[in-house]
Amino acid sequence: MRLRNVPGSQERILNDAFTIQTDGENGEDFKGLWNQNFFNNDHPIHIEIGMGKGQFITQMAKENPDINYIGIEKYSSVLVRALDKRADLELENLRFMRMDAEDITSYFAPDEISKIYLNFSDPWPKDRHSKRRLTSRCFLERYDKILTKDGYVQFKTDNRPLFDFSLEELNAMNWIKDEVSFDLHKDGPAPNNVMTEYEQKFYAEGKPICRFVAHR
Repeated sequence: MRLRNVPGSQERILNDAFTIQTDGENGEDFKGLWNQNFFNNDHPIHIEIGMGKGQFITQMAKENPDINYIGIEKYSSVLVRALDKRADLELENLRFMRMDAEDITSYFAPDEISKIYLNFSDPWPKDRHSKRRLTSRCFLERYDKILTKDGYVQFKTDNRPLFDFSLEELNAMNWIKDEVSFDLHKDGPAPNNVMTEYEQKFYAEGKPICRFVAHR
């Protein structure tokens, strides 16, 4: 899918006090310092990798003021659409980062993150691109380095081949599956579940949504 350029998105992100740009930054200035330097509390930190327009993480931050949230997005033209949502709600427990997920261990310290959300990630359907999938063993190794001892990953997708691949990767890396659902909303909207923009669309179309929750 080709991304539509949003004029001025880069400049707006640079001027947003709640958005962290990683270009030219030293990751050591962030690792282990998120609560101290950015949230001024000791609450658990949850991150969403590939947050898109920010509907999911913004709602999560609104519902859970005692949890700190960081939404990570690679593309400025996508991230900029989330800024208004945070500003309208004045959420002090939410920050954004423009960053490539491959660099995640450069900006978060061991045992710093309590939960990682992966929502409707790019499936990278060609086999030669499998390492780019956010549920590949390459990324599971990265998550293992930054999660707390009882931390876990939650993944949702409408792409069944990607979901099957992800379960195989969990098995290969000896992760423990706490929950596996191949049709999350089979009996109506799942309780205690915040929907993303894509999830709302797919649910309305009757497409099954897969979800797993897993820990090391």
